[in-house]
Parts: sequence; structure tokens; C-alpha cells
Amino acid sequence: MKKFFRLSVFGSVLIMACAALATTVIPPSFDDLVGRAEMIFQGTVTDVRSEWAGEGAQRHIMSYVTVKVEETIKGNPGASVTLQMLGGTVGAETMEVADAPKFKVGDRDILFVENNGAQFIPLVGIMHGRFRIKKDEAGSDAVFTNEGSPLSDVAQLGKNEGAASAGRAMSAQALKQAIHAKAQAQSTQH
Repeated sequence: MKKFFRLSVFGSVLIMACAALATTVIPPSFDDLVGRAEMIFQGTVTDVRSEWAGEGAQRHIMSYVTVKVEETIKGNPGASVTLQMLGGTVGAETMEVADAPKFKVGDRDILFVENNGAQFIPLVGIMHGRFRIKKDEAGSDAVFTNEGSPLSDVAQLGKNEGAASAGRAMSAQALKQAIHAKAQAQSTQH
């Protein structure tokens, strides 16, 4: 009985240690999204490919998502950007990163990029750094979160995600104007 008790205590400690090591993505505020991003742009995904990288125990799958830049909002992305992201599928092997956005050719997005090539998912706040652009009922470009909820209030991002998506989706132009204004205000503060 004593041995069982020690094992159950050891198991409980091990579970708590593992839980402490798990990562949680805290939704960034709009200020953080704009401030942390090295590049912000609107574009269309033109290519997604995955391949093996590394050797031995370090072997892993990397995905390369190429986005044609249609409008630069912050930084200097150039005509296209290839995001280097951990995970993907090669043949029958799939490696997934929890909460990582999944891209496909033709996706239209506004992306907040940081540390491309040095960070396992180079978007600010992982999935929070991607805003999908889709046509609304009127045929205009509207903005949705990575999960598909309408983005209606940028001031609520990172504070009250339900309120950020409670109303009608804002236009892509309105989001870009808000980003420009926030980036300009942040540059005068530094």
C-alpha cells in the first residue's frame, strides 16, 4: 500500500510538472499585435508545401506558406513572403502544432508576422496573428478571425474575445486603417 501511495504521489507530481510546461496562448491586444509585428500585410496564399527537416532526433516537418503581398500595412515584406512554420504533412506522416493556423492556396488574409524563420509559428500570438478576408453578404471584403468568427471590435482583442466578435464583421479597409493609425501612434511614442 505504501508503494502504491508513493507511485500515485509521484504520478501526481509528474502530471503537475507536465501541465506547468504546457503552453497557453494568451490572446494579444490590438496594441500588442501591431507593436510586436515586424510586418503586417494583406495577401493571398499562392503555395503551401511541407518537407522533412533536421536529422535524427531533431527530424521534424516544416511547412512553407508563400503569400503574394497585395498591400503592405507595416514593415517591408516585398512582393511575396514565405512563412516557415513547424508542422505539416509529408506523405502519410503528419505533425501538428496545436492551434496553429492551417493555410491553403487561395486563402486571403491580413497577417501580423514576427520572427519568420526563427519562431515555430511566425505570427504574433500564433493563430491570433491571422485575420481571414472573406466576402460578406453584400459582396464586400470582411474580416474574420482564424477560427472564422467575425471581427467587429479591435479594441476588444485580447480583452474580451466574445465582444471582439459580437457584431457584424468589419471591412478589411477599416481594419487596415485601424492598423495604420495604431502603428503611427506607436512610432511617435518611441
